[in-house]
Parts: sequence; C-alpha cells; structure tokens
Amino acid sequence: MPSPTDTVSDQPTQLQTSWEAWHAVHEQQRATEHGFLAVTGLHFLDSEPARIPGIPGLWNAVEDTVTITLTALERLGWEGRELNPDGTGSTTVLGPVAERDALYVDHGRVRIEVARRGGFLVVRPRDPEHPLRTEYPGTPAYPASSSFVVDARVEFFESPQAVTVGAVVEGIEHVYEAPARLHFELGGQEHVLTAFNGHAPGTLNVLFTDLTSGNTTYAANRSVTVTPREDGTAVLDFNRAVNLPCAYTDFATCPLPPAGNRLPVAVEAGEKLPLERQDAA
Repeated sequence: MPSPTDTVSDQPTQLQTSWEAWHAVHEQQRATEHGFLAVTGLHFLDSEPARIPGIPGLWNAVEDTVTITLTALERLGWEGRELNPDGTGSTTVLGPVAERDALYVDHGRVRIEVARRGGFLVVRPRDPEHPLRTEYPGTPAYPASSSFVVDARVEFFESPQAVTVGAVVEGIEHVYEAPARLHFELGGQEHVLTAFNGHAPGTLNVLFTDLTSGNTTYAANRSVTVTPREDGTAVLDFNRAVNLPCAYTDFATCPLPPAGNRLPVAVEAGEKLPLERQDAA
C-alpha cells in the first residue's frame, strides 16, 4: 500500500529509495485484515458477566481466564471448532492468558481478541470492514536523511532490568525487560536511551519522544528497532521510527517511553502524525 511521503527531489537518494521499499512493506503489515486498524472497541472484563456490543455471549474474567456463556441461539468459533455446537447453550473457559499474550475467537468476519494488558483482561473485536482500515490513507513521513542515521554504543547490563512504564490508557502500567542502553550523538549532543527486548530475536526496541512529539509527530511515543553488532555497536536509524497502534486508535494500550527517553532535539525523521489524527486536531 503506498503511503504519502514528502518528496526530496525528482531524483530520490539511495537512502530514500531503500526507505520507501521498507516503508511500503511496513504499511502493508499495518493494514492487514485483522490488524490493529480493524479494532472497533476496547472492553475491560471483570468478574461480573456482561455483554459486549455486537458480540454474542456473556463475558467475564476470573483471575487469568475468560469465561464465555452462550445462549441456545448464539454461536462463536475457537481454534477451528464451534462453541455451542448442539444449540443448547454453552460455557467455555479460555486461558490462562499471559501478560502481552492473546487468544482469538471468531464471529463471522470479526476476530475477537482476548488479551491481557497491564494485568487487565480485555476484549477487542477486529472487523476488517472497520472504516479506519478500509479508508486508511497511509502514514506521512519525513524525507529520509542521513543526518538521522547514527552509530550507537550498546551498553548491556549485567542482567536485564525490569522497567515499569505507564500506558496511553489511564490506570494501566506495563513492565518490560530492558537488557541495554544506547549511547550516541545527535544534534551535537550526547544522548542515552533505554532499550527493551525487540520482537525479533537479537533485536532491541527503543521507545522515545523528542521535540517534534505533539507537533508533527505523535505525542505519546514512537518506536525504532535496533540490531546490535557483535562488537557492541549498532546503527540507530531514526528514519525508521514508526508509530505505535495508539497513534491511530483509542482502543490501544501502548506503553509510554521509560523515564529519560525524551530526546531534547527535534528528530525530524521517520513517521509523522497520522492523517486521521491531524484531521481531528
């Protein structure tokens, strides 16, 4: 899926061309059928059974499990089988659901995410026909610039540190494992950023804000992935700084950057504020 990007010149640089190819893949992944652009709601479960708008059954949480109670006429699918197959009503217990893990229940084209975030069990329906996904225009970004590609020294801790951070949803806290800090120079200043374990093996994930945050970029956070080299260094490419789901939808529970990860410089690189949020501002 193409994304609107500021043009550099009629003859894009090799860095810009490489970035555009990478970003096109990232945009395709962002807009997958049941990705976060398809989320239509965020529902917190507690011990009292309750209905979720548009979703069959009564839902409630008991410790780290979720119970779904269906009436005779209600149907859901899970792991390739139908719940309530004989049409007499059923009770199904899902879980245990671990922190930052998720299970998925099917209701026609809608995939229902059952997840644990910050100790809370939540339900998020994902409808591929949700307008946020079907009308997604792509995300604007700064032109790629070599000024925001820097070498960093990776300082690994003797043992990974548990770091507690807030979330974009009030009342939620996340705990992440931080194995290292990154030391680098940008804008004529020395900086240090705490890095969490990345999604892919051998990578680090850095959440940060900077002087563009809340202006041209999303206020709460952006993220960049780093792959340390064997010599203890890494390339920190802010051109590949991306938005988290919370930049697009209020139904995300994204973490905030750890204390100290606000850069006192303007990182005019990477993804900007989504067009939908610009229109709402």
